[in-house]
Amino acid sequence: MDQIHDIPAQKPWSGLVKKGQTIRIIDAYGQQAIDTIFYNAHDFGERYSSQDTMRSQGAAYITTGTQIISSEGRVMLTVTADTSGRHDTSAGCCSCESNTVRFGHDTRYLHACRENFILELSRHGMTKRDIVPNINFFMNVPISPNGAMTIDDGISAPGDHVEMLAEMDVLCVISNCPQINNPCNGFDPTPIRVVITG
Repeated sequence: MDQIHDIPAQKPWSGLVKKGQTIRIIDAYGQQAIDTIFYNAHDFGERYSSQDTMRSQGAAYITTGTQIISSEGRVMLTVTADTSGRHDTSAGCCSCESNTVRFGHDTRYLHACRENFILELSRHGMTKRDIVPNINFFMNVPISPNGAMTIDDGISAPGDHVEMLAEMDVLCVISNCPQINNPCNGFDPTPIRVVITG
């Protein structure tokens, strides 16, 4: 039976995906960035590595066929379907500090993905030291030839999804991005759905 998890706008979530199961992350309303980190469910010291994932595939974005690589060089998951086209793994997660630098001191009080991650990781005995560069599913981050990155309007449509097959038991930790100051969420954070099958 499928496990269906509806995650409210701006909130964190975590769940176990066992080897052989499939996790589908659905952008229910479109243009919603979904910050995600994976951990080996039996050893949280082994976690997602953006550098190794990009290096192993020779590409800057994540899409169908991408192998999600751990800090130990092992395959954690394989992307088996993607209706959106590409997903960022370079821009990292927003924080109260970065909001202040980018958008002004009056934004410091606003909730951010880093705070979501801290809250959710604490449920599993981890701390902010366990936050690593994450995947930003459905976030549109064009990279220019000179290496400059911009966060642009989202390109995902309502119902777009990305699906991954777990190659090991993983803990999936999500921050349904609360950002309202740049266009990654269309300036309007919305709910998402996660479905675990198998």
